[in-house]
Amino acid sequence: MTDRKPWHGVNLATTLPFRDDLSVDYDAYAELVRFTTQNGVTGIIPNGSLGEYQTLTEEERKRVFLTAVEAAPGAAVIPGVGAYGALESVRFAEHAAENGAPAVMLLPPNAYRASDDEVVDHYRRVAAVGLPILAYNNPIDTKVDLRPDLLARLFAEGLIVSVKEFSGDVRHAYEIRELAPGLDISIGSDDVVFELGLNGAVGWVAGYPNAIPASTVELYTLSTSDDPQDWVRAREIYRDLHPLLRWDSKTWFVQAIKLSQQVAGVLTSTTTRPPRLALPDEVAARIIADTEAVLSKGYR
Repeated sequence: MTDRKPWHGVNLATTLPFRDDLSVDYDAYAELVRFTTQNGVTGIIPNGSLGEYQTLTEEERKRVFLTAVEAAPGAAVIPGVGAYGALESVRFAEHAAENGAPAVMLLPPNAYRASDDEVVDHYRRVAAVGLPILAYNNPIDTKVDLRPDLLARLFAEGLIVSVKEFSGDVRHAYEIRELAPGLDISIGSDDVVFELGLNGAVGWVAGYPNAIPASTVELYTLSTSDDPQDWVRAREIYRDLHPLLRWDSKTWFVQAIKLSQQVAGVLTSTTTRPPRLALPDEVAARIIADTEAVLSKGYR
C-alpha cells in the first residue's frame, strides 16, 4: 500500500531480556528483534509496558531504543515515551527524533488520575517535538481512559495520528470512527485481534508475536483482509490461539509472554525486574500447557 504509515501493520511491543543480576541483556534483545522481524513483524516498539519501561533508567531506555534501531534496519522502530511527567516524555521524544524514529507511542500521564485538560496538555507538550504520536489507551493500568470523545479532541487538535486501543471494549472502535474519522486504530490487546481486525484496524501493537511471530502475523493479515474466505481461516487460527493470546491482558502479561517465549525456544530467561516476581506455580503450569498446545498444532 502506498499510503502505509509506520504504525500500520504488526508493531511488536517487545519484551526485554534481563540477566540473572537484573541487568539488561542487550545482545539477547537485539537477537529477539532480528528474529521477530525476520518472521513477519513490520515494526518494533521498545519501552512499552511489555518492555518494563517503568523499571528502566533513562540511559537504559535510550540504549534499548538504539539497540532496536541497529538490529532492525528495515523496520519501523517506534519507541514508547510514556513517563510520569510530560517533561520526561518530551526528553524521550526528543531523543527518538534525533535518532530517526518515525513516530512515538505515548501513554497519558499516569502518576495519578489526570483530568481531560491535563491529558491534552500532556500530548501538546510531546507533540511539539514534531513526531507523529500513537496514543496508548490503557485505562486498566493508568486509570486514565482515553475515551472516544477525548481521542476525538486530541485528534482534532492534530496531536495524535493513531491509538493503541487496550480498553478491551471492541465497541469503542465504532465510536472512535464516528467521532474522529481519519484516526487510525491499532489493536491494543491480543485477545481482540479478530474482532478489531474485521472492524477496520490498520495496525496491531502486539504482544504474543514475541513468542510465535509467524502465526500471529498470519492471523493479523487474514483478520484485516477484505476477503471473507480469509476471515474463515482467521477464525480457525484465532480459536486455536485464543487460550494463549488472552494472557496478554492478564495481570501477569509480562511474565506470561516471557514464559511462552522460553517454551517456544525464543528466550532462555524469564527474569523480570521488581516489582514483578516469578509466576505462582499453578499459573506458570497453565501458561506452559497453553503454549505447548499451540506449538503442538504447528504454530510458530
